[in-house]
Amino acid sequence: MNIGNVEFENNIFLAPMAGVTDKPFRILCKEMGCGFVYTEMVSSKGLFYNSDKTKLMLDIDDREFPVGVQLFGSDPNIMGEMAYEVSKDDKVSIIDVNMGCPAPKIVKNCEGSALMKDPKLASDIIYEVSKKSLVPVTVKFRKGWDDDNINAVEFAKMAENSGASAVTVHGRTRKQMYEGNADWDIIRKVKQSVNIPVIGNGDVFSPEDAKRMLDETGCDGVLVARGAMGNPWIFKRIIHYLSTGEMLPEPSPKGRIDMAIRHTNMMVEYKGENIGVKEMRKHIAWYIKGLKNATSVKNMINTINSKEELIDVLLSYKRDVEC
Repeated sequence: MNIGNVEFENNIFLAPMAGVTDKPFRILCKEMGCGFVYTEMVSSKGLFYNSDKTKLMLDIDDREFPVGVQLFGSDPNIMGEMAYEVSKDDKVSIIDVNMGCPAPKIVKNCEGSALMKDPKLASDIIYEVSKKSLVPVTVKFRKGWDDDNINAVEFAKMAENSGASAVTVHGRTRKQMYEGNADWDIIRKVKQSVNIPVIGNGDVFSPEDAKRMLDETGCDGVLVARGAMGNPWIFKRIIHYLSTGEMLPEPSPKGRIDMAIRHTNMMVEYKGENIGVKEMRKHIAWYIKGLKNATSVKNMINTINSKEELIDVLLSYKRDVEC
């Protein structure tokens, strides 16, 4: 699969997720065979005003390559200018424009999925970003704003005409947020309506889901989001299943806890003990979900602030689940 001049090892990608797809997690997913990773969504205005916190989100490791940076914003000129600045980094292979985030704090500023209600402004943004970016531009959006405003097909055509090299379609409306079921039929309709690659997104939690999405929609690639939380192995398992038809076993409880420990060490090394430990709490909850006594371990972890104590709890828990 290619997008513009960018080639990928495979067509199973990691979705951009705020608070999740930072550098340590992206590295783990790449190690598991993920074909392409996106950063968390990055504020174009934050970059424009030199926010240190925003700039940190552009920190990319050589082990992640190729990498896409997802930008969000509502000002075409700022979006275009920041796309140019970001794309000057040799480690950045794609600029993705976020037009799908449903979060109220994003939507209220006419950013994210709110842009699906203003195709003219959305077109201006895509045009400016595509004109200024030194790398191919993709656009991620939803099925529509709500069930009375389903416009993904028209939006995809507009994105293609405005300069996008590929589009990603999440099969939910903004009103749905992350509830209900994703509509894969809208992905199929978008694929049939444009001449650029289409990546499908929504409700991929297993190798079978990925294959079914590819088969039912004809999409060119699959974007895995929540299915990768606490589960970087999903990429290895999907790729193996697609190429051989054989299902690799799910990771063992011991393997899941070992990965949580490694992830903790990476996070603390990258973000420091205070922030790293706090941010690992949600990841660890995802890693151990469904294991015995997971709730009590999660509650204990949520009170811990030191890496040493956190890892001691995980090592003790590993001995417990092995019994």
